Amino acid sequence: MEKLTLNEPLTLKSGVTLKNKFIMAPMTTKMSFYDGVITTDELNYYALRSGEVSAVITAAANVQENGKGWEGELGVYSDKHIDGLSKLASTIKKKGTKAILQIFHAGRMTDKKKLRGEQPVAPSAVKAERPDALTPRELTESEILQLIESFKQATIRAIKAGFDGVEIHGANTYLIQQFFSPHSNRRNDRWGGSVEKRFTFINQLVDTITNTVNDHAHGPFVVGYRFSPEENETPGIRLKDTLYLVNKLANKNLDYLHVSLNDYKRVSISDEFKEKTILEYIHETINGRVPLIGIGDVRTKEDAGNVLQHSELVGLGRILLSEPHWVNKILNNKENLIRETIAQEDREELIITDGVWGFLEFMMPDRLK
Repeated sequence: MEKLTLNEPLTLKSGVTLKNKFIMAPMTTKMSFYDGVITTDELNYYALRSGEVSAVITAAANVQENGKGWEGELGVYSDKHIDGLSKLASTIKKKGTKAILQIFHAGRMTDKKKLRGEQPVAPSAVKAERPDALTPRELTESEILQLIESFKQATIRAIKAGFDGVEIHGANTYLIQQFFSPHSNRRNDRWGGSVEKRFTFINQLVDTITNTVNDHAHGPFVVGYRFSPEENETPGIRLKDTLYLVNKLANKNLDYLHVSLNDYKRVSISDEFKEKTILEYIHETINGRVPLIGIGDVRTKEDAGNVLQHSELVGLGRILLSEPHWVNKILNNKENLIRETIAQEDREELIITDGVWGFLEFMMPDRLK
């Protein structure tokens, strides 16, 4: 029965049908050209990992030039990117795999070197709690409205490029999360203050993107939203805040919500939410209103089954770097053949360039040999 559950399709609110319960999660590749144009290496990297999962969510694509968070980052801030993005979408869309473009802005999580001398921007002039962080410039009202417009234009470009959907990247401390966080958002206007006011940007952004899809997409088109459940900073986002956010988003015209977790068994840092995992609390709050992508160090079929106890879809990240054929091996009872580690000698075969290797060294040193 477990195999049937993992392999059965799921039709989203938009009408897009996912052929199984497995999603390739967005992971930083650092493979694009300096101006955000996609490279052949990047196309080959995604081609190798497409076809078996029901959908591939790309690495983050920045919607404004001053939203660039790292070198080698995909861009969607200009029409010049459409041709390359079209190649990316068609590369992913083989054997029924859906192509979803993740759209984002780094906000304060960047620096002047990456922005070619420009000061980073954020909801408030408060620097991140990390080494060598710069104090960002506070966004003006007109810049905030222009930012929402930039996400709208990025969505239109994704539609033109042939993607099946977009994921709004509201996680991992980037700009959208910065608006919701009491650490990075100290504003006293309509965009900040109470949790309700800190939700204002997300509220308008999601509505703008879903309305844009209604106006411009010629068929079913997915809109998903990714979020991080907690921050370590004080003040910072706590699970109570995130459950408020999730409750609001679950009533939106979204196709899925996607929690960002490094371990699906993770328990909250808040004393009031220790009885269950974060994933369980979030799934209970959603209460069937929208599918949830559960994620966090899924390596085995048992892990996938455990995640599906508290979600509708399973996000796969690092395991697809070492084993691009993980899904077929799981569904065909060949789990003993799964490669969990990567050696230097495997890099060419697996299309692991320096940027991805750096990601691996940081995120999964236990799997390198």
